[in-house]
Amino acid sequence: MESKLMLYNTMTRRKEEFVPYNPPHVGMYVCGPTVYGDPHLGHARPAITFDLLFRYLRSLDYKVRYVRNITDVGHLEHDADEGEDKISKKARLEKLEPMEVAHYYTERYHAAMTELGVLSPSIEPHASGHIIEQIELVKKILDEGFAYESNGSVYFDVEKYNAAHRYGKLSGRNLDDIVANTRALDGQDDKRHSYDFALWKKAAPEHIMRWPSPWSDGFPGWHMECTAMSTKYLGEKFDIHGGGMDLMFPHHECEIAQSTAAHGTDSARYWVHNNMVTINGQKMGKSLGNFITLEELFTGKHALLEQAYSPMTIRFFILQAQYRSTLDFSNEALQAAAKGLDRLMKGVETLGKLKASATSSVDINDLWSRYTEAMNDDLNSPIVISVLFDWVRIINQINDGAQTISESDLAELRRMVNVIVFDVLGLRDEKSAGAAGNDKVTPLVEMLLEMRAKAKAEKNWALSDEIRDKLTAIGIRVKDRKDGCDWEIE
Repeated sequence: MESKLMLYNTMTRRKEEFVPYNPPHVGMYVCGPTVYGDPHLGHARPAITFDLLFRYLRSLDYKVRYVRNITDVGHLEHDADEGEDKISKKARLEKLEPMEVAHYYTERYHAAMTELGVLSPSIEPHASGHIIEQIELVKKILDEGFAYESNGSVYFDVEKYNAAHRYGKLSGRNLDDIVANTRALDGQDDKRHSYDFALWKKAAPEHIMRWPSPWSDGFPGWHMECTAMSTKYLGEKFDIHGGGMDLMFPHHECEIAQSTAAHGTDSARYWVHNNMVTINGQKMGKSLGNFITLEELFTGKHALLEQAYSPMTIRFFILQAQYRSTLDFSNEALQAAAKGLDRLMKGVETLGKLKASATSSVDINDLWSRYTEAMNDDLNSPIVISVLFDWVRIINQINDGAQTISESDLAELRRMVNVIVFDVLGLRDEKSAGAAGNDKVTPLVEMLLEMRAKAKAEKNWALSDEIRDKLTAIGIRVKDRKDGCDWEIE
């Protein structure tokens, strides 16, 4: 399979042509959510970024196995290997089983992703369902001499690994820098060095989520699940490993070390990271009062929001920025995105109503060549959207008679736009007659417009105006043309 897709590889810090290990099959692993709270903006960007990559690879006829994990074991603080995990804590406080908590928030996440148009992955493994695989991986790393047991816990020996390989090659750090920037933490006397990370932790008496192991009743370290599950479903070598830039260190760095220690090689050829989300120029955080859940965005129920924003407005806004750039949410930017999305969807609607001419004065190949050039340039979705807006202008010119399009070109243009807008960008028209339960609107409106056309033919201007005005009052705009009329839901 020939492909000119260029992806920015975080490992090599350059764009590289994407060539899978086993074409046309592609293995892609993306770090999914930790399910201990409502889905928020920080979940939306990576989900949409890798959904775009998934959709585009499939449009190139690759057979993609997309694995996205669910962390439901309980998530320790990122800067420590000690402490009560958050799922356990919530379960204890609310007198619930931990899996009740995990299931509730997993379902909330799935519902939000559906609203955002994010496709389900090929496989969605849960960390709690792969404890055996994680224990076996710990055994393997111990056997290879890159880990040690201490009081029922098992830690990765970073210094020994660094002597044989290099710890920090993904993030560009060296061990001296890591040592200088690692702060001393209480309760880590079991470690040989502060930068060693847990592969298995002995559970404290109050820790609810625990499993038996050769070392203790305990639970796996944060980094273990992704290494174990990616290997299980994609093999020791696969094509793409993705996630947010905040996971690059320590999570992905530790994954690389674990995989190399156990199997002698790094797992993924391409490491792909989306950049961060900010709110009005600030990092999102509960302490700053700018932590916004997706439900709050969809309903407008947050102090920083002037209005509700639809799921497709959020998706369109995220796609307006290249995935490696910082994305800043603000009311002004989201309102502009809503207007842009509306303009695009009206263009698509107009395209569906165009009438063909004998010849074409437009070159439809321009759309496809510019689209593929942009997507092959590291998924440059903002350029794709710019190209679509150019073609919305051309579609309006055809509709107004300033340009012409042949029947065969019109059919092909409709196919191209459908692939780009709906199949690859993953957008949907939330205001269309077929959306949000409006599938019965079209025949009713068409019937009323037939009555209006008959009234106009009979010069019954009062009835004609009354039908138009009443449709306008309920949000349906009627636009008269020389050869009839068009309509749209506002």
